[in-house]
Amino acid sequence: MVPPCPQTRPSAAAPTPYMPKRGYHHGNLRQALVDAALTLIRDKGPTGFTLSEAAKQAGVTPAAIYRHFEGRDDLIAEAAAQGYEIFADLMQFAYDSGQPSDLASFEATGRAYLAFARRYPGHYVAMFESGISINRTPELARVANRALGVLEKAAVKLSEHIPPEKRPPPQMFSAHIWALSHGVVELFARGSPGTKSPFPPEDLLETGIGIYLRGLGLIAPDT
Repeated sequence: MVPPCPQTRPSAAAPTPYMPKRGYHHGNLRQALVDAALTLIRDKGPTGFTLSEAAKQAGVTPAAIYRHFEGRDDLIAEAAAQGYEIFADLMQFAYDSGQPSDLASFEATGRAYLAFARRYPGHYVAMFESGISINRTPELARVANRALGVLEKAAVKLSEHIPPEKRPPPQMFSAHIWALSHGVVELFARGSPGTKSPFPPEDLLETGIGIYLRGLGLIAPDT
C-alpha cells in the first residue's frame, strides 16, 4: 500500500501541484513564491531559474520577493523545509501503517521514499539536489532530522531482539537503507534517460533491503 501524501503549510487550493496563480494578496505572497519556485525547480533544476522568473510565475514584481526572501537560496531553502515536513509526515504514516510488524514498518518507510520522490519532484530536488545545507536554518535542520528520526526509530525497533553486544548501530543501518532508497530513486524511479530497470523500483528496493537485513542478522534467512 502506498500511503497518501500529506500536505503541510497549505497554500490556496489548486487542481494540480505548483499551478501558477495570479492575484495574490500580501497574506499568501510568500507561499505563492514558494509554489512558483517549486515549478521552476522541477522543470529547470535548482540553479536553472532566476528570482525574476519566480516572481513572474507567481504574478508579482521581482521587488516583492525581497519582502520575504533574501535571495534564491533562501527561497529554495524554504521549499526544502516544506518538503521535509511533507516527507516526515509521509514517513511517519508509512511506519504506523506497518505496525505491529517492525519489519513491515521498516520496509514501508522505504516505499514511502519512492512515493515522495515521484509525487513531489520539486520538493525532492530542493531537498537533495540543490546544494542547500540542512543546517542553513534551525527550522530546516529540525524538519530534516524529524524525517531521518522516523527511519532511525524503525531501525531501533527492528533490532531490539538482538543482544546488545551483537546489535548493529541503528543509526548506521538506517543510514544505509536511506542511501539504498535514494539510489533506487535516482537511478530507476525518476525517469532518467538510459536508466530503465528490468524490475519495478519497489521490487528492487524491497529485495535490496531484505538482502541487507539478512546479512546483518536482523531478519531470518529465507528457507
